[in-house]
Amino acid sequence: MNTSSLSLSVADLEKLRHARELLESPGFAMKLANIFGAPVERGFAMLPERWSTLVHEAARISLERALDVALYSLDRDPKPALTPATNVSHKLAVALSGAAGGAFGLPALSVELPISTVVMLRSIADIARSEGESLSDLDTRLNCLQVFALGGSEAEDDAVDTGYFAVRAMLSRGFAGAAGSLLERGAVGGVGGPVVSRLVGLLTRRFSVVVSEKLAAQAVPVVGAAGGVLVNTVFMGHFQDMARGHFIIRRLERRYGEDLVRQGYRDLQVEPAA
Repeated sequence: MNTSSLSLSVADLEKLRHARELLESPGFAMKLANIFGAPVERGFAMLPERWSTLVHEAARISLERALDVALYSLDRDPKPALTPATNVSHKLAVALSGAAGGAFGLPALSVELPISTVVMLRSIADIARSEGESLSDLDTRLNCLQVFALGGSEAEDDAVDTGYFAVRAMLSRGFAGAAGSLLERGAVGGVGGPVVSRLVGLLTRRFSVVVSEKLAAQAVPVVGAAGGVLVNTVFMGHFQDMARGHFIIRRLERRYGEDLVRQGYRDLQVEPAA
């Protein structure tokens, strides 16, 4: 371990280790495979030819709705910072919407996904608040949205450049200028414009990867409505893990600075499960 990481307290070094384990954990498809016995590959073969376009459009609409929620209602949570997040209730809400997705498959996606995405955003925001973030801060709310891009990778991603900090750097470039544009648009009661469109497009490309995996799992006939509940529970849990890791990192950066935390993250080796 590099000596720079020793500047973190023992307790904070353990928090950093936990954050890394969450952020670099197996992806959503692997988590599903561990439950269902690799249904994702089978499910892709069962989807119609137009599924990719429909998934991308559903993901885009869902993130636009989430952006509206992030701008206009996330800062109304009365709970103080650093109080524990209520993950279970959010998981239950998403699980219930998953029953419809599992029962009706692709046709239900345009209805079920926006609901699930907004519930997940509220859970992500709750986790951010529990890690000391202020939901009245636009940067915090944009970081809540960024979590949706941490859970999946694009086909053109460089395999050696998809770790947490590499993805976060890419997102930062994509988010550049978004805050000012959103504040200006928000003042006139709406969101839009080229900067915001690029922002939503960037999030959609990555979020739709995980949505595709979710849909493929639900397409397997043996999954059905009951399996849809479980798929959505894993779906929510996956992004809650991404959020927890991301906002632990941000809390440590506020205390120690970005460079020290990044170096400590690189120095750590994820310990194998016992």
